[in-house]
Amino acid sequence: MTEWWRDAVIYQIYPRSFQDSNGDGIGDLPGITRRLDHVASLGADAIWLSPIFTSPMKDMGYDVSDYTGIDPLFGTMADFDALIARAHELGLKVIIDQVISHSSDKHPWFAESRVDRTNPKADWYVWADPNPDGTPPNNWLAVFGGHAWEWEPRRRQYYLHNFLIQQPDLNLWNPAVQDALLETMRFWLERGVDGFRLDTVNYYFHDDQLRDNPPNPVYDGPDVYAWQRHVQSRNRPENVAFLKRMRALTDEFDDRMMVGEVGDNGQTAIDIMAEYTAGTDRLHMCYSFEMLSRTFTARHFRNTIQGVQKHAPDGHSCWSFSNHDIVRHVTRWAEHAADSDALARQAVAMLLSFPGTICLYQGEELGQTETELVFEELTDPPALRYWPEIKGRDGCRTPMVWDASQPHAGFTTGQPWLPVKDPQAARAVAGQQDQNNSMLSAYRASIAFRKAQPALRWGTARFLELPEPILGFQRDHQGQVLTCVFNLSAHPVTLTVAGDAAMTGPVAAELEGDRLTLPANGHAWLTGAVDLSA
Repeated sequence: MTEWWRDAVIYQIYPRSFQDSNGDGIGDLPGITRRLDHVASLGADAIWLSPIFTSPMKDMGYDVSDYTGIDPLFGTMADFDALIARAHELGLKVIIDQVISHSSDKHPWFAESRVDRTNPKADWYVWADPNPDGTPPNNWLAVFGGHAWEWEPRRRQYYLHNFLIQQPDLNLWNPAVQDALLETMRFWLERGVDGFRLDTVNYYFHDDQLRDNPPNPVYDGPDVYAWQRHVQSRNRPENVAFLKRMRALTDEFDDRMMVGEVGDNGQTAIDIMAEYTAGTDRLHMCYSFEMLSRTFTARHFRNTIQGVQKHAPDGHSCWSFSNHDIVRHVTRWAEHAADSDALARQAVAMLLSFPGTICLYQGEELGQTETELVFEELTDPPALRYWPEIKGRDGCRTPMVWDASQPHAGFTTGQPWLPVKDPQAARAVAGQQDQNNSMLSAYRASIAFRKAQPALRWGTARFLELPEPILGFQRDHQGQVLTCVFNLSAHPVTLTVAGDAAMTGPVAAELEGDRLTLPANGHAWLTGAVDLSA
């Protein structure tokens, strides 16, 4: 096995918003296949596709009604096979989402389970009797608002839904459910996919006694879900045994991998990442929301990486700054930059210098910003329910922009499912393609630099003792040492350099004698034996 994933750059594609090929306003598989050359030109090693399975689309595909079917919105199985073939021709691995903590309420399994308490699938979902006064069995809350329990009058019971009411939780305490899910994964492995991104991987099991969650004393914001510590409804130790079954399955195939999304924060998230990737019989790697937060400090990035190093020395992490669930990082961290392009250039240089696997979200290579939407344009359930306190995820999911001279920036010939607005269209691929100073060129150059440096691909990471706002660390592999330094502020800083230093790569800094000047959101890679001080 090559373990290609250990230093991979993975490009996330949100299929609804990448490229529409038939004018219905929704991106599809033929559209993705058409644009794979763009991804390959970046230097990426793999693509990750958000869900393409048959779905009522209550949560834009994260509510699956057929785990082995392609939703007609996206095309056919033949279209998927063509995508796999073209990606492999271009040297791109293909990773697909697996959403197996819950299904759609339209899945045939749930349609059978909800009928009564005696059918063959009666125990395939999480059912519970009401309290004597008719209320739900415990205090668990749903991520998207309200109680995590919904009444089913035919069974006279509640079912668990950690997300939408239309997303009932599968009962993985039942071995038959595990077997069925593993068989759906085998289907895609045999079809040629190279790996899985596991949605909400820490939600698979729940406390079998259905004990209440305790309160979270450190949060009082608008997201009521965060008012609890979800120690009973997620992060259960029983998860690990099922992860081992999943790993045994993928190990039957050559060069496959699994990356788990840990839906938690802080030390808990780091501990779970460590637990789920320890050894060689669990997940290949995990990522959490730690680097998807609004915190933009040297201490935060350092503590996150060091936390994983300390608690999972033999584990592996995957890092990203943006995805389909989070405000784009150029907008999220704007207050820390005088110029959004400088921030975007620094972000990719920093991300590609981190140890582990790297994930980029579509459009970030253009320096793309969050789209400002009005209520009438929204589709995301949490936003529709709690606007304006919670703006939802639509702003980061608006269509990819290809050519500003075309209607809807070349995404579709029809009416797009989310609007393409002028600030986003201005960053289209065509306008950046042949510009040496464009953001697109900066991404290509940074990825190429990473790939040319063994220290960045496989090296150890040792953090330097530098004050805020400076993040500095050294990557070391078989004698090659690179010193990576980043100014996480909107003001220039100057450092003193001791040793025989030279700058390398696409830097944003000046080195004169023993003085290294980093402009606002500047960065540098230094070779040689180097010590830095403020």
